[in-house]
Amino acid sequence: YCWGGQRREKEAAKNSTENSQTPRAGKRPLGRPPQTDFNAVFHNELDYPRLGNVTFRRGTLTENQHELFEKRWPELGRVLEDEVIDLASWFGRSGAKTIVEIGSGTGTSTAAMAPKEADTNIIAVELYKPGLAKLLGQIEREGIENIRMIRGDGIEVLMRMFEPESLDGIRVFFPDPWPKARHHKRRIIQSGTLNLFASRLKKGGVLHVATDHAGYAEWIDELVEVEPSLDYKGWPWPECPQLVDRQVITKFEGKGLDKEHVITEYLWEKK
Repeated sequence: YCWGGQRREKEAAKNSTENSQTPRAGKRPLGRPPQTDFNAVFHNELDYPRLGNVTFRRGTLTENQHELFEKRWPELGRVLEDEVIDLASWFGRSGAKTIVEIGSGTGTSTAAMAPKEADTNIIAVELYKPGLAKLLGQIEREGIENIRMIRGDGIEVLMRMFEPESLDGIRVFFPDPWPKARHHKRRIIQSGTLNLFASRLKKGGVLHVATDHAGYAEWIDELVEVEPSLDYKGWPWPECPQLVDRQVITKFEGKGLDKEHVITEYLWEKK
């Protein structure tokens, strides 16, 4: 009986376990994720991100991360679904402001900002499970109580899981710049996305975007006034009613600074 045979048996057993009927915490449903036909739903001709056949990053969790994920995700996390979130029930309090961060990555800014806005519900939306696992680790170590997480595409999450005019803020920090011209249609900041953001913000709600990519900044510069229900405030906006200091340098921002990129930030208020 050869060692190779033993290895194959172990791998088969592992695959059998992974494919069992027991759902894993934070696991996305099999098959193509839902994609809304926004133009049909909103009866407009605005531009929305086109994902196409995008391959999202895969990654593995350490044993400790996996154990923590299985333990805490049922309480703190959700996966993209067609169900509007009951915020008061999920956070265990009513009347608190709610801010959604789209594309939270490894949660560096999320975890740094949340303790300074403890009276606000913070929801981090991210597709990359290891990034969510790192954020969950910070939540556990630092005892942060006002962060929840959703695994899924941020645009679909906003569309399917939040009521219109239910949010006090939306943050999009250092989104993928998709630098090649043929990929610009995949950029998250588009005329249609700004319209969707505005629809989910309450009157007086704040949209905060940051990028360290010059080409993306030029792209956003062309769109700052495109959504009539958003009042562009520029940067800085001293009277902004929400925390806008990201507190720390994020992983992707750090890469930008290493390359001497300029960070450009944008603020809008819902009219």
